[in-house]
Amino acid sequence: MNKINKKSDPGSTEESVALIVDLDGTLISTDTLLESVLMLFHKAPWLILLFPIWLIRGGRAGLKHEISSRISLDVTTLPYRNDVIDTISDARKNGRPIILATAAHKDIGENVADHLGVFDHVIATTKERNAKAENKLKAIYEYLDEKEFDYIGDSKADLPIWKASRWKYAVSPSQNIKKLLSKFNNVSFIGEFKTLKFKTILRSVRIHQWAKNILLFVPLVLSQQYSNIESVSGSIIAFLSFGLCASATYLWNDLLDLPSDRQHPNKKTRPLASGDMSVIKGIALSFILLATSFILPILYLPIQFTLMLFGYIALTVSYTFYFKRKLMTDVLMLGGLYAYRILVGAAAINVVVSPWLLAFSIFFFLSLALVKRFTDLSCLKANQKDKVGGRGYYVSDLDMVRSLGTSASYISVLVMALYVSSPSVTDLYPSPNWLWLLCIIFLYWLSRIWFLAGRNQMPDDPVLFAVKDKISYMVGISVLAVLLLASF
Repeated sequence: MNKINKKSDPGSTEESVALIVDLDGTLISTDTLLESVLMLFHKAPWLILLFPIWLIRGGRAGLKHEISSRISLDVTTLPYRNDVIDTISDARKNGRPIILATAAHKDIGENVADHLGVFDHVIATTKERNAKAENKLKAIYEYLDEKEFDYIGDSKADLPIWKASRWKYAVSPSQNIKKLLSKFNNVSFIGEFKTLKFKTILRSVRIHQWAKNILLFVPLVLSQQYSNIESVSGSIIAFLSFGLCASATYLWNDLLDLPSDRQHPNKKTRPLASGDMSVIKGIALSFILLATSFILPILYLPIQFTLMLFGYIALTVSYTFYFKRKLMTDVLMLGGLYAYRILVGAAAINVVVSPWLLAFSIFFFLSLALVKRFTDLSCLKANQKDKVGGRGYYVSDLDMVRSLGTSASYISVLVMALYVSSPSVTDLYPSPNWLWLLCIIFLYWLSRIWFLAGRNQMPDDPVLFAVKDKISYMVGISVLAVLLLASF
């Protein structure tokens, strides 16, 4: 903890002096109001239309009360700041009163206090008063009967309270906050200001998931237009555009899934769930990505590609708000979104997708979607939990999910075998007998995927696994080699 203008150790003198602690951005590295709005939007998006009415009728306090009365924020999984908790613990050891003073609704403040068990009193927003800035200071004075106190805050809104406090703690202060506090004595800084790192942005947009978008090149390869410069450039533009759009939807999904992601052993480390990226920055970044994703296709690609990009957004939004919570519908949607990428790639270069390819894609990608759900359930079983948060699956469904997934994978290979033996294959491939090797290659890869999933050696996403797996790279090269041999 860096300190400036220090005259005494505030933790060792005057044990009766209360330590007042802010919540949003201070005790936790997120904003409970924004998270509550997201939860309400996820639960009942139409209620957002009532926000202006609630605001006019009851001000910010009334708005917070209406929101809080309709949702319950899980405070047990919020990203708490350990350095602030350590400061509180030191003060508590010295016998000092500890008070949580927050502009969040009292239900949230009281739940946080109950969860941590370190606060003697809670000052928070009620239906009648928004406990922020001057209002918060007034409530502090009312409770302490004008006695002096120390205050831990983080934002410009805390300035009136810092001015009135004996000792001023600023959590991860920006240069602007440091400048405002430089005129005071008895100032301490807890933690350093964190800028949003490029690495964090890449993690938040799930850049590794762009590997899925290689499917947009499948129509280019299978139609044998890889020597056509216009088609190749169109596929590349489509890949970039679709990747940006998909990343925007990933951010929306993470924003709306914060409570369940924080309970997941792997997803809890995502930037938004862990607090490494703020909610407001996540929202802003998603819309920047979305706007950028439409620029290139509008300028250079056929109109049907842009329309299908809108279709993808509609599908992913419906998945996020509804289908992901429904048994089997979620994996059918996930598998369908994989196959949809092939259709989008075809629209970018004006080719028609074969019914054989669509049939293969449906079963193949359904199998991968079921692998993802299987690994989720396996992880929960290892952690002795019974149900996937926000999903329609129980750990007892493991055997059924495995059975459906392996069946779908083998059916996809059967579809491929039927295609290879059909008369239509000779229209594109002069030497179609080579294509029988594809059946063997896919049988091997899919079987291996399910063996590894059954051994708990698969991450929660098989695509992420394939991106890092050397054998998967060898399989991909083998597939391309077989297609090349069949073309001569």
